[in-house]
Amino acid sequence: MLRFTDDTWSDSYVTTIGVDFKIKTLEVDGKSVKLQIWDTAGQERFRNIISSYYRGAQGIMVVYDITDIESFQNLNSWLIEIEKNASKSVHKILVGNKCDLVNERKVTFEQGKDFAAQYGMQFFETSAKESKNVSEAFIAMTKEIISSSSEKKAINKPTGNVSISAAPEGKSLNKKGCC
Repeated sequence: MLRFTDDTWSDSYVTTIGVDFKIKTLEVDGKSVKLQIWDTAGQERFRNIISSYYRGAQGIMVVYDITDIESFQNLNSWLIEIEKNASKSVHKILVGNKCDLVNERKVTFEQGKDFAAQYGMQFFETSAKESKNVSEAFIAMTKEIISSSSEKKAINKPTGNVSISAAPEGKSLNKKGCC
Protein backbone atom coordinates (compact mmCIF):
# COMPACT_ATOMS: atom_id res chain seq x y z
CA MET A 1 0.00 0.00 0.00
CA LEU A 2 2.75 2.47 0.91
CA ARG A 3 4.70 1.74 -2.27
CA PHE A 4 1.62 2.42 -4.38
CA THR A 5 0.22 5.45 -2.53
CA ASP A 6 3.39 7.21 -1.35
CA ASP A 7 6.07 5.51 -3.49
CA THR A 8 7.98 4.63 -0.33
CA TRP A 9 9.50 1.50 1.15
CA SER A 10 11.39 0.90 4.36
CA ASP A 11 13.40 -1.99 5.79
CA SER A 12 11.97 -1.10 9.18
CA TYR A 13 8.29 -1.28 8.20
CA VAL A 14 6.08 -2.12 11.17
CA THR A 15 3.45 -4.83 10.63
CA THR A 16 -0.09 -3.53 10.35
CA ILE A 17 -1.96 -3.74 13.64
CA GLY A 18 -5.67 -3.95 12.87
CA VAL A 19 -6.33 -1.71 9.88
CA ASP A 20 -4.64 1.19 8.07
CA PHE A 21 -5.80 3.06 4.98
CA LYS A 22 -4.68 5.50 2.33
CA ILE A 23 -6.40 7.34 -0.49
CA LYS A 24 -4.98 7.73 -3.97
CA THR A 25 -6.50 9.36 -7.02
CA LEU A 26 -5.27 8.29 -10.40
CA GLU A 27 -6.20 8.47 -14.05
CA VAL A 28 -7.19 5.14 -15.61
CA ASP A 29 -8.40 4.90 -19.19
CA GLY A 30 -9.27 8.60 -19.23
CA LYS A 31 -11.27 8.40 -15.99
CA SER A 32 -10.32 9.99 -12.69
CA VAL A 33 -10.58 7.29 -10.03
CA LYS A 34 -10.33 7.81 -6.29
CA LEU A 35 -9.18 4.66 -4.51
CA GLN A 36 -9.69 4.11 -0.82
CA ILE A 37 -7.18 1.39 0.01
CA TRP A 38 -7.45 -0.53 3.26
CA ASP A 39 -4.47 -2.50 4.55
CA THR A 40 -5.80 -5.10 6.94
CA ALA A 41 -3.68 -7.15 9.29
CA GLY A 42 -3.03 -10.69 8.15
CA GLN A 43 -2.55 -12.18 11.59
CA GLU A 44 -5.15 -14.64 12.84
CA ARG A 45 -5.85 -12.57 15.97
CA PHE A 46 -7.30 -9.75 13.82
CA ARG A 47 -9.53 -11.94 11.65
CA ASN A 48 -12.79 -10.97 13.41
CA ILE A 49 -12.00 -7.27 13.22
CA ILE A 50 -11.08 -7.20 9.54
CA SER A 51 -13.98 -9.30 8.27
CA SER A 52 -16.25 -6.25 8.57
CA TYR A 53 -14.03 -4.37 6.09
CA TYR A 54 -14.83 -6.90 3.36
CA ARG A 55 -18.49 -5.88 3.25
CA GLY A 56 -18.05 -2.59 1.42
CA ALA A 57 -15.10 -3.68 -0.70
CA GLN A 58 -15.33 -3.59 -4.46
CA GLY A 59 -11.93 -5.23 -4.82
CA ILE A 60 -9.75 -7.38 -2.60
CA MET A 61 -6.07 -8.11 -3.09
CA VAL A 62 -5.16 -11.31 -1.34
CA VAL A 63 -1.42 -11.07 -0.67
CA TYR A 64 1.01 -13.76 0.41
CA ASP A 65 4.75 -13.72 0.97
CA ILE A 66 6.63 -15.87 -1.58
CA THR A 67 9.29 -16.58 1.08
CA ASP A 68 6.72 -17.93 3.56
CA ILE A 69 4.94 -21.15 2.58
CA GLU A 70 2.56 -20.79 5.54
CA SER A 71 1.20 -17.50 4.17
CA PHE A 72 0.51 -19.29 0.88
CA GLN A 73 -1.12 -22.24 2.63
CA ASN A 74 -3.43 -19.82 4.49
CA LEU A 75 -4.93 -18.51 1.24
CA ASN A 76 -7.84 -20.95 1.28
CA SER A 77 -8.96 -19.83 4.73
CA TRP A 78 -8.74 -16.18 3.70
CA LEU A 79 -10.82 -16.87 0.60
CA ILE A 80 -13.43 -18.59 2.79
CA GLU A 81 -13.55 -15.45 4.97
CA ILE A 82 -13.97 -13.29 1.89
CA GLU A 83 -16.73 -15.56 0.59
CA LYS A 84 -18.57 -15.31 3.91
CA ASN A 85 -18.18 -11.57 4.39
CA ALA A 86 -17.77 -9.80 1.03
CA SER A 87 -20.32 -9.21 -1.69
CA LYS A 88 -20.60 -11.91 -4.31
CA SER A 89 -19.49 -9.44 -6.99
CA VAL A 90 -16.24 -8.41 -5.26
CA HIS A 91 -13.19 -8.54 -7.52
CA LYS A 92 -10.22 -10.52 -6.23
CA ILE A 93 -6.58 -10.49 -7.31
CA LEU A 94 -3.86 -12.76 -5.94
CA VAL A 95 -0.52 -11.11 -5.19
CA GLY A 96 2.72 -12.89 -4.30
CA ASN A 97 4.93 -10.27 -2.69
CA LYS A 98 8.69 -10.10 -2.08
CA CYS A 99 9.67 -11.50 -5.49
CA ASP A 100 12.98 -9.65 -5.09
CA LEU A 101 14.01 -12.30 -2.53
CA VAL A 102 14.81 -14.92 -5.17
CA ASN A 103 17.13 -16.98 -2.96
CA GLU A 104 14.55 -17.19 -0.18
CA ARG A 105 11.63 -18.21 -2.41
CA LYS A 106 9.44 -20.99 -0.98
CA VAL A 107 6.42 -20.58 -3.30
CA THR A 108 7.03 -20.85 -7.04
CA PHE A 109 5.53 -18.50 -9.59
CA GLU A 110 3.70 -21.49 -11.07
CA GLN A 111 2.11 -22.36 -7.71
CA GLY A 112 0.78 -18.82 -7.36
CA LYS A 113 -0.42 -18.69 -10.95
CA ASP A 114 -2.15 -22.08 -10.66
CA PHE A 115 -3.85 -21.12 -7.40
CA ALA A 116 -5.13 -17.88 -8.92
CA ALA A 117 -6.40 -19.70 -12.02
CA GLN A 118 -8.22 -22.22 -9.85
CA TYR A 119 -10.20 -19.36 -8.27
CA GLY A 120 -10.55 -17.21 -11.40
CA MET A 121 -8.29 -14.43 -10.14
CA GLN A 122 -5.63 -12.39 -11.89
CA PHE A 123 -2.16 -13.05 -10.50
CA PHE A 124 0.81 -10.75 -9.93
CA GLU A 125 4.15 -11.24 -8.30
CA THR A 126 5.36 -7.99 -6.80
CA SER A 127 8.22 -6.45 -4.94
CA ALA A 128 7.33 -3.46 -2.79
CA LYS A 129 11.06 -2.98 -2.17
CA GLU A 130 11.90 -2.73 -5.88
CA SER A 131 8.51 -1.28 -6.88
CA LYS A 132 7.98 -4.19 -9.27
CA ASN A 133 4.40 -4.77 -10.49
CA VAL A 134 2.86 -2.93 -7.51
CA SER A 135 1.19 -0.22 -9.59
CA GLU A 136 0.30 -2.78 -12.25
CA ALA A 137 -1.62 -4.88 -9.71
CA PHE A 138 -3.57 -1.88 -8.38
CA ILE A 139 -4.31 -0.63 -11.89
CA ALA A 140 -5.51 -4.08 -12.99
CA MET A 141 -7.85 -4.20 -9.99
CA THR A 142 -9.10 -0.70 -10.73
CA LYS A 143 -9.75 -1.55 -14.38
CA GLU A 144 -11.74 -4.63 -13.36
CA ILE A 145 -13.89 -2.52 -11.04
CA ILE A 146 -14.39 0.23 -13.63
CA SER A 147 -15.34 -2.31 -16.28
CA SER A 148 -17.84 -4.00 -14.00
CA SER A 149 -19.25 -0.68 -12.82
CA SER A 150 -19.54 0.62 -16.38
CA GLU A 151 -21.34 -2.53 -17.51
CA LYS A 152 -23.87 -2.23 -14.68
CA LYS A 153 -24.47 1.46 -15.38
CA ALA A 154 -24.84 0.83 -19.11
CA ILE A 155 -27.70 -1.53 -18.36
CA ASN A 156 -29.51 1.18 -16.39
CA LYS A 157 -28.47 4.35 -18.21
CA PRO A 158 -25.46 5.82 -20.01
CA THR A 159 -22.97 7.71 -17.88
CA GLY A 160 -19.73 9.68 -18.16
CA ASN A 161 -16.96 9.49 -15.59
CA VAL A 162 -16.92 6.81 -12.94
CA SER A 163 -15.88 7.47 -9.35
CA ILE A 164 -14.92 4.37 -7.44
CA SER A 165 -13.97 3.62 -3.87
CA ALA A 166 -12.06 0.38 -4.02
CA ALA A 167 -11.13 -1.32 -0.77
CA PRO A 168 -8.61 -4.06 -1.44
CA GLU A 169 -7.93 -6.21 1.55
CA GLY A 170 -4.89 -7.74 3.08
CA LYS A 171 -1.69 -6.23 1.84
CA SER A 172 -0.21 -9.17 3.62
CA LEU A 173 -1.55 -12.37 5.00
CA ASN A 174 1.49 -12.80 7.12
CA LYS A 175 3.50 -9.59 7.11
CA LYS A 176 7.08 -9.84 8.13
CA GLY A 177 8.56 -6.51 7.25
CA CYS A 178 7.59 -4.95 3.96
CA CYS A 179 4.73 -3.64 1.80
